[in-house]
This record gives sequence, structure tokens and C-alpha cells, in this order.
Amino acid sequence: MRPATLAEATRRIVDGTPQQKALPEFLDTFYLAPTDEQKLAAISERPADTGDHQLDAFLGAAAEYLARQYQLSSIPDWVFEPHRYLEHAWHVSQLDSPGMREYLTFSSPAEFRSRNIFTEERPLRRARAKTA
Repeated sequence: MRPATLAEATRRIVDGTPQQKALPEFLDTFYLAPTDEQKLAAISERPADTGDHQLDAFLGAAAEYLARQYQLSSIPDWVFEPHRYLEHAWHVSQLDSPGMREYLTFSSPAEFRSRNIFTEERPLRRARAKTA
């Protein structure tokens, strides 16, 4: 069963489910939610701190990004907690090269870039995601 909320996906990660499994499953739930209210409910609960600074910042960026992309009625306050921002740049890529870092720096959405996270233009895309 897919996690119904980002907080639940985070609990699964803390309990040992690979991040590469729990987060995409949550995204499927979010993207398939039929109403904006259900989408907002899926990101409203504050996820537990994981102890992984990059993951905690990524979760804040992801929730803010989803709220803005889908023009939800609000952005959860927890996404703006100070520990949801990184002090040092993190270029999210398996390819570590100057060209890739430059590409990610310029393509990263503002919600990620403001947290010093540099990723592709659509970092949360899924094969079945509907566009906002």
C-alpha cells in the first residue's frame, strides 16, 4: 500500500524502506489525489526529522514545490523550518562533472535552489503525473 502522506513516507524511510521506493510511492498518491484538499492533506503533516540533513531539506523543498505547482490554498509552515535548508550546495546527480553541476544550478526549481539543492527542472516527475 502506498503511503498516504509525505510524513508516512518519511516514517517508512526512517524504518528502513529505501528512499527510492517510499518517495515515488508517495508521489503516486499525491498525483492521483482527486482534489486539491486531498493533495494539501498529503503534505500538511510535518514529517519527522530523519537525521539526514539532505533528506530533511529535500522533503521541505518537495512539499513547497508541490504546493506551488498545484496552486494549493496554502504551503505547510513546516517546510520553512531552518533545518530544511542546507548550508552547502548539493547537486543531485549520479554524474559529477562541472557541466552537470552548471546545468543543475540553472535548471533547479526555486523551491529547491533556495535550499541549496540543485536538481533537474522537474525533480518530482512520475510517468503518470498530471501536469498542473
